[in-house]
Amino acid sequence: MKKFLPLQAMIEVGIFAGLAMLLDLLPSIKPIPSISISFAMVPIFIVAFRWGVKSGFISGLIWGILQVITGDAWMVTPVQTIIEYFIAFNCIGFAGLLAPAAQKAATSRNRGPLILAMTIGIFIGSLARYVWHFLAGIIFFANYAHEAGKAPIVFSFVTNGISMVTNFIICSVILSIIMTIRPELLTNNKPKNPIQKAA
Repeated sequence: MKKFLPLQAMIEVGIFAGLAMLLDLLPSIKPIPSISISFAMVPIFIVAFRWGVKSGFISGLIWGILQVITGDAWMVTPVQTIIEYFIAFNCIGFAGLLAPAAQKAATSRNRGPLILAMTIGIFIGSLARYVWHFLAGIIFFANYAHEAGKAPIVFSFVTNGISMVTNFIICSVILSIIMTIRPELLTNNKPKNPIQKAA
């Protein structure tokens, strides 16, 4: 029977989810409660680029669960909690769609395609996450929009949009620096194939 995930992947999924939680506990930039700017998604992106979508999904989900367990989550209703901390954090793993392209570029140490692949993957993962925060903002936090004198859809779009764009940029820069220096981080998760051994 095929394993759900390789053992190494399962270990990394848990470790990097915990690391994301630790980074999230560091002081972040919060001009208002609805906007949070940090680089805590970086570990989840690393897992997604190393192992693909499935591992990214699980690692993001564990991070969301940890937020709820530790009381770091902003919970209003059970449905809102599920949307914003289980589904939204899970969707960060969509960055793994670009894992094959990123790993191929890392193997050949082709810096341009590597950065491009990661940037696109990070954008996809960031956007997929914040679509759910955007919807939750409209449904569950409309009162904050009314207090600010704005329509809920506009308020949610602006506040979540600011968070998404800034976090996307920060994570892209950090991962570009890391993977430019150590591209083997994306390629040392699997045994070398015969071509690599011959080289």
